[in-house]
Amino acid sequence: MSSPSFANGDAVRVKALFPPGHVRTPFYCRGKRGTVERVIGPYHNPEELAYGERNPNALVLYRVKFAQAELWENYEGDEADVLELELYESWLELDEDHT
Repeated sequence: MSSPSFANGDAVRVKALFPPGHVRTPFYCRGKRGTVERVIGPYHNPEELAYGERNPNALVLYRVKFAQAELWENYEGDEADVLELELYESWLELDEDHT
């Protein structure tokens, strides 16, 4: 495992991937923009653990903050409403449009 690719405050986008099988990234956040709230650290890849991998890779886990309006079309709540999700680095990419 290498050092974290992202730091607190980085603008990121969740990759819009749709692989088959056990996936720990919620469907509703794929392709959406957020901000790294904090780097949590390395953990065994839960997607590999789900298939019985005995020595899964370690991936960096992040807490990412999303505006609710980014996640839900026609969101009618307060514009300051946010949702924080814990996502693995393999699902994140730098948001080039908001850096």
